[in-house]
Amino acid sequence: MLIRSLATLALPALALLSSCKAVPPEALSAAEAWLALVDSGQYAQSWTEAAPVFKAATDTPGWERSLNGVRAPLGKVLSRTVNSSIATTKLPGAPDGEYVVVLFDTSFEHKQAATETVTPMKDQDGRWRVSGYYIR
Repeated sequence: MLIRSLATLALPALALLSSCKAVPPEALSAAEAWLALVDSGQYAQSWTEAAPVFKAATDTPGWERSLNGVRAPLGKVLSRTVNSSIATTKLPGAPDGEYVVVLFDTSFEHKQAATETVTPMKDQDGRWRVSGYYIR
């Protein structure tokens, strides 16, 4: 599934702690703003706002199909808190760069306890954009 393939940029990063540094607040803000698009059902806009590496993994219709199949059935977000965040410059299967792996503890209308992994990266223009998303 597409969301699993995007997770290749998110989940294995936790094993690469040797390249960690302080988490920029702009990265957390980018993750939260991007999640707000997903939460409101603006799936196409979340694709538009994502990092080029994210867009290279899927097109807009594919992303919308994935979220309609996986995220939409969970219902509304009831609560979301940052569990942890880690900055790194290396992720498996991704070019070296500035990344932050953020784990959110999220409660949905139809799933009481979930973990969302959002991986913003600093783009060439200096903006932080989401490069990976995974729900479990």
